[in-house]
Amino acid sequence: MYLADFLAGSVGGGFGVAVGYPLDTIKVRIQTQRKYTGVWHCIRTTCRNEGVYGFYKGMSMPMTTVSVSSSVVFGTYRNVLQLLRQLRSKSEGAPNAKLDIFLAGFTGGVAQVSVMSPADIVKVRLQCQTEPREGSATKSRPRYRGPVNCLCTIVREEGFLGLYKGAGALALRDGPSFATYFLVYNTVSEWLSPGKSSQPAERKPDWKVVMFAGGLSGMCGWCIGTPMDVIKARLQTDGMGKKRYHGFFHCIRESVRTEGPGILFRGLFLNCIRAFPVNMSVFVMYELVLSLLRTES
Repeated sequence: MYLADFLAGSVGGGFGVAVGYPLDTIKVRIQTQRKYTGVWHCIRTTCRNEGVYGFYKGMSMPMTTVSVSSSVVFGTYRNVLQLLRQLRSKSEGAPNAKLDIFLAGFTGGVAQVSVMSPADIVKVRLQCQTEPREGSATKSRPRYRGPVNCLCTIVREEGFLGLYKGAGALALRDGPSFATYFLVYNTVSEWLSPGKSSQPAERKPDWKVVMFAGGLSGMCGWCIGTPMDVIKARLQTDGMGKKRYHGFFHCIRESVRTEGPGILFRGLFLNCIRAFPVNMSVFVMYELVLSLLRTES
């Protein structure tokens, strides 16, 4: 078992959340709320009404659970990769087949849904609370008073399964996204590393390569995952007010019918801008922690 990969993945994931959270908040809001005319309008409105705090609403929940979800993704990825290598009777140092990398990434992405979905719906709902900051003349009482209150309210009003609203769309987002994510990272790392054709599977590329490949892989992953990201966010926020969607397919039909096919790619630009520094940080920390753990062992 690659226990080091679970630990390294959790550290990398934590850095990723810290780096990209403000843009994630803006992305969620423009995907789920029609009152914003664009990215800059959402940023200005959030800053004016809620202050800097508005960009960090709900961050404590993903920061608390990211160590689990990220360790599941990276740990599952490495262990499935090892299993596939053994099934193909390959030696330990042999390069991994591209199909194996894709399948291992897909498995890791889907595997994290069971632990990520409750935290993700709490994060999204808190991000979509747009009540003014303290001291404002138009101050109103928020529906959720914090992550724990939000979690308990969802369970009380919608049942335990309410925590998994949008989980199907989340799995359809993260499976293909992480498959693309790891495949692009490994492919770009090989291209930019000298002697790539003879490079053993466990040898790590230069840090500049890690940074570029990590950032690019994140952008490619979001290009694949943004349509399901939009549907997921809309299903998750559907319980905050009037219910608009009867399920996954109804959400897709209604969104496309009322706002056009382009709605499925709303937030793609923000996702790509956010993805490069976030995933650059994730892979740098992942490789760094992994190197330290392997050196000590």
